[in-house]
Amino acid sequence: MFERSDETLIAQALKGKKSAWLTLVKRYEKNLYNYALRMVNNPADAMDLMQDIFIALFRNLSKFRGECPFKNWLFKIAHYRCLEYYRRKRPMQSLDDVPEQEDEESVCLEKNLQIQQQSSALLEAMQHLPVKQKLVVELKFFQQCTFEDISQQLGISTNTAKSQLYSALDKLKLHLVDNQIIKVEVEYV
Repeated sequence: MFERSDETLIAQALKGKKSAWLTLVKRYEKNLYNYALRMVNNPADAMDLMQDIFIALFRNLSKFRGECPFKNWLFKIAHYRCLEYYRRKRPMQSLDDVPEQEDEESVCLEKNLQIQQQSSALLEAMQHLPVKQKLVVELKFFQQCTFEDISQQLGISTNTAKSQLYSALDKLKLHLVDNQIIKVEVEYV
């Protein structure tokens, strides 16, 4: 069976075909939920945010003109919803709400624990980044977007996207070193 394009599904959804809308939702719900979870660091809030994104998408679907890929347009909506979330909810979320990821195939429990602690520390460190830098990191590493896609989605230049990413990476590294999560080898000449 062939997979219908986003554009075909959009056209059908705009004509009232419920199955086309549900296919669009199914196609992107996992990516949107994971994006929201990494941004807000709370499963319940991520689910609410994902629902808000789909409601906004439903209301604005007729405004999609196809000038960029649908996925980029959708994640731009997600970006704005995340910004709204941060405006409404300034306090930091607890890392206790983040589910631990288990690697069942691993026989080394100590290594698993270390990886989980580093992942949690990285997520916690990301919470200290300014929102725009966090979004750039999310888009580059978790969504595998190019700098061109990032600049288009965030409405910034490609050089600004690169600059924000490198600045964010420096801040993450500094935070992880300061909290002794990673060690930096110092070479003496």
